[in-house]
Amino acid sequence: MGALSRFISPKAIAVIGGGTWCENVVRQCRDTGFTGPIWPVHPKKTEVGGLPAYPDLASLPGVPDAAFIGVNRELTVKVTAELSTMGCGGAVCFAAGFSEAVSELADGAELQAKLVEAAGEMRVLGPNCYGIVNALDGMALWPDRHGMAPVERGVAVIGQSSNVLINLTMQRRGLPLAAVVAAGNQAQTSMSDLGIALLEDPRITALGLHIEGISDLPAFEELARRASDLGKPIVALRVGISQQAQAAAVSHTASLTGSDAGARALLKRLGIAQVDTPTELVETLKLLHVTSGLRSNRIASASCSGGEASLMADMGEVAGVVYPPLNAQQSDGLRAALGPKVALANPLDYNTYIWGDEVALTATFTALCDADLGLGCVVVDYPRDDRFEAPDYDQVLRAVAKTREVTGTPMAMVSLLSEGLSEAVAQRALDLGVVPLCGMGDALRAIRAAAEVGARAGDNQRSAPVLQPVNGHGDPRVFSEAEAKALLSGFGVRVPKSQRAMTATEAGGQAEDIGFPVVLKGEGIAHKTEAGAVVLNLTEARAVTEAAKAMPAASFLVEEMITGTVAELIVGVTRDPAHGFVLTLGMGGILTELIRDTVSILIPARRAEVQSALSDLKTGALLTGYRGRRPANLDAVIDTVMALQKLVTEHAEALHEIEINPLICRAEDAVAADALIRMEEQP
Repeated sequence: MGALSRFISPKAIAVIGGGTWCENVVRQCRDTGFTGPIWPVHPKKTEVGGLPAYPDLASLPGVPDAAFIGVNRELTVKVTAELSTMGCGGAVCFAAGFSEAVSELADGAELQAKLVEAAGEMRVLGPNCYGIVNALDGMALWPDRHGMAPVERGVAVIGQSSNVLINLTMQRRGLPLAAVVAAGNQAQTSMSDLGIALLEDPRITALGLHIEGISDLPAFEELARRASDLGKPIVALRVGISQQAQAAAVSHTASLTGSDAGARALLKRLGIAQVDTPTELVETLKLLHVTSGLRSNRIASASCSGGEASLMADMGEVAGVVYPPLNAQQSDGLRAALGPKVALANPLDYNTYIWGDEVALTATFTALCDADLGLGCVVVDYPRDDRFEAPDYDQVLRAVAKTREVTGTPMAMVSLLSEGLSEAVAQRALDLGVVPLCGMGDALRAIRAAAEVGARAGDNQRSAPVLQPVNGHGDPRVFSEAEAKALLSGFGVRVPKSQRAMTATEAGGQAEDIGFPVVLKGEGIAHKTEAGAVVLNLTEARAVTEAAKAMPAASFLVEEMITGTVAELIVGVTRDPAHGFVLTLGMGGILTELIRDTVSILIPARRAEVQSALSDLKTGALLTGYRGRRPANLDAVIDTVMALQKLVTEHAEALHEIEINPLICRAEDAVAADALIRMEEQP
């Protein structure tokens, strides 16, 4: 048994400390069903939580597999060292006042380092955390209430907020929670370490994460790889947007991306579904527990109400699911089951003609779901069980379960309101292999998230490790446009012919050398259009000179005018300390931030990933020939992006951000019309 497995599924437990929190741990362990020995330790008390206490660790009758340390922060370090020396498997460090409190306590970081040193080979959870509840083995190193009950298999959730985790354990939506772990400061044992250990337990079906920040990117990538190898999906609820990725931003790209874009790109790259609310997390975990991920976001829906069918249609479009039209086989089967009076569609309003007829309900749902669907849904809200008995509603549940058996299509019951499926009904559904989804909005967003996991699981080509930013050597500077374009050109990016001019008169002469029409730009200005530092389509030297005199610039760049534009893109990279280098693709030009049609991925990205990102843009159709217009040279666009990635890779230590805006996409090539680079000087 590995060290973490021994810690998470212990045979014997020690609880060090005698306060209320430690008494709670003893009681919670017993109430949760732990059958092994629990050894309270306190130098003065003879009893803690109703059990006899030992005066010190040396007096224990054996070596604990897991311990809860509920003493002050200085004593926590001493106790940790003693536990490690005696061979304990792991310890929950409950005390606060370590690295999370460096702004209040000057020695917080130093004390945390001492804690890690004291632990040695022993696993330490926290500090500043509640600990673990393991409902599979009836163990709760947890100093507060929790709402978990014994299960034989289920999902695990790891978080960085103990209170959020407590609230999740109180859900009444039927989610089978097998384990909940509060990671705290992750001083020694990371969320990724815990996730791998939990997923390697065959009783754990899926993993949920509540993430406030990712401190170890390679370890997080390893968690995703191990989950993929085990065929067990992960869904994350991420909160907290760092300002680091936008520090000193001078490009459009930095203002568009930031840490949130980097985090979303990372999770997508690793095949981890992302949700935005705790209820979506719960609903998605139910889907993943039953299905391990949906093969697509193509679904069918049936309800006995036109209003519910319309809500499913509208809310599904917003959530990102697809209702494919009925094929001939579906239509024939539905007509046979429902007769001539029902209009056939997906979502389907099957009316109430067949209500109470379980055979007809089964025939209807089976006909609807006999197709290549990711999920079949039946909308139903049970009446209040404190006022009504509703045996006819159970007919719907049994018909849904039978449909799953006959067709092989994963099936879900979807309630309009979250309270429309009680915990008891949800449990009956799970027992029949049906996913109980509580609340239509949460349900549809959960379906989209589960489909993302399933789609990624089918991608056998894994992405390379994310290119990580490293500490640089000094402050970055903004390159002149001429410098930026010269660097880009050296990596194979097509740039316009250009010359620098130090005076307005010189600019006019250089324009004649380049050939008209030309573009005139003032140097040293980040956002040239807004500052009046760019003039297009100048056709004579005198016009160039006059335009230069009117510009707020001391030097100029004279360039060939690029014509034949099919589309304009922004292609930019920002350095995100938490998630790597974020590559942003989107609609370019002066409307970039107004339209905000962008997609972000991480470097390095494969050609296929770049092409997929471009196709995800709302304006991506412009590249492939919209409404009869000629298409851009897509290969040239992707070549430019791949060249930019090579530049970033070779200058990863120094580069902070780079942007091409616009990249003028033409039928024959792609040209970097404007460029900005912010980079440190390299030795």
